[in-house]
Amino acid sequence: MNVQVVSRPLGEIRTDALVVGLPADTKGLPPRLAALDRRAGGQLKAVIDAEGFKAKVAQVTHLHTTGHPAGRLIVVGLGESKDGTLETVRRAAAAGVRRARDLAARTVAVDLLGDRLPARQRAQAVVEGALLATYTFDRYKREKNGKAVDTLRLVAPDGRLAREVGEGARRGETFARATAFARDLVNMPANDVHPTHLAKVAGEIARENRLRLRVLERAECQKMGMGAFLGVAAGSAQPPKFIHLSYTPPRARRRVAIIGKGITFDAGGLDLKTPDGMLRMKDDMSGAAAVLAVMRALPALGLPVEVHGLIAAAENMPSGTALRPGDVLRAMNGTTIEVGNTDAEGRLTLADALAYANTRIKPDEVIDVATLTGACVIALGPLCAGLFANDQALAGRLLSAAEEAGERVWQLPLFDEYRDNLKSEVADLNNVGPRGGGAITAGLFLKEFAGSTPWAHLDIAGPAFSEKDLPLAPKGGTGATVRTLLTYLSR
Repeated sequence: MNVQVVSRPLGEIRTDALVVGLPADTKGLPPRLAALDRRAGGQLKAVIDAEGFKAKVAQVTHLHTTGHPAGRLIVVGLGESKDGTLETVRRAAAAGVRRARDLAARTVAVDLLGDRLPARQRAQAVVEGALLATYTFDRYKREKNGKAVDTLRLVAPDGRLAREVGEGARRGETFARATAFARDLVNMPANDVHPTHLAKVAGEIARENRLRLRVLERAECQKMGMGAFLGVAAGSAQPPKFIHLSYTPPRARRRVAIIGKGITFDAGGLDLKTPDGMLRMKDDMSGAAAVLAVMRALPALGLPVEVHGLIAAAENMPSGTALRPGDVLRAMNGTTIEVGNTDAEGRLTLADALAYANTRIKPDEVIDVATLTGACVIALGPLCAGLFANDQALAGRLLSAAEEAGERVWQLPLFDEYRDNLKSEVADLNNVGPRGGGAITAGLFLKEFAGSTPWAHLDIAGPAFSEKDLPLAPKGGTGATVRTLLTYLSR
């Protein structure tokens, strides 16, 4: 989709479809909508009245026109003005542009929705909503749905705001395309997306964006003592890859490491998952996809922060060489780990990635993103990520960024008393504890490897993949936390 910014009266824009917003608490039609209605001979208001249109957030109606520069007029609800947020704007734009696409519009113009918010932020939200909602994944289908929006025109209401609107639109496009990039990786099957493929994608990102890349092979990981990571990889014919991408702008103000869980398929190892539990496990690299997407977007944003993206990529498979329950692994920092369950593998790979970050990068802070525990889904449901942190200031900044990005994140505790659940009779730690509080226990396990570095853990097991269409995403991979991380790093 080609994104453009135009500044001219709505009634003069020649397009297949024009999307305009209607607040729920407006008496009659607002001036810009009233002008369109007059040009349409009063038909727009007639449709709104006939349908009993309440202008609830993302409620949509439309009118096919004759003799009007816009072939279809689409009205989308904005809800009560006092409740207007950036997420309201995103969802309204998403609903309007999706309706335009379904009406076979190729060019769509969207008014700058949400009058009470800053123009730059509104522009970003409109573009994000439009692009995220019309995402499709059909590369494996012979027959493709021909309905697609080719051009999106964002209408600046005032020429003096054109520059501000343009900046917001470009930022929104960067955020949305990064999210789509992550979605593509998650939606692809595990026979195509394996550790070697993730390393190849990292190489393409590095070349296209002039980033530094280091990919550690199995032998190099062994020399570094990454026994936890390599233990997980031992059962697969696919070789593991430890990926380190670096974005190092001049005069960087801060150094941040972001780590993504990169289990490209999780069968559970010898503690085999059920068929239903295994069915969606191509998404167990959603954290890695998010990290790759963020690293790909950083140069376009030109942020003055040094960012290192780390992925310990492996498959967790059963075989004659696979990790066994009761085995003891030694992590890169020397900690020994008894394997209580081979299906608690993500925390093992993240342990070595955290140790690597602390010894080789020495970041000011580290954030890991992982589809880590089913327990977090039980606690928060499928739409919300869990946040754990050893630094409350970092946690607060991430929560604020998530709210701005419109992604649901909720902080959960790290009770010191639960640390006893990780005790082992034969090693420093066990990789699992009791079922109750399992997301917290997993967070406490990772905390052991974060050390004194400010650290946050985002458990995205719920929101990384959706089994139904959502306001901003179709069924499938969602690209969870990409926009949260980009918002956070932008600050």
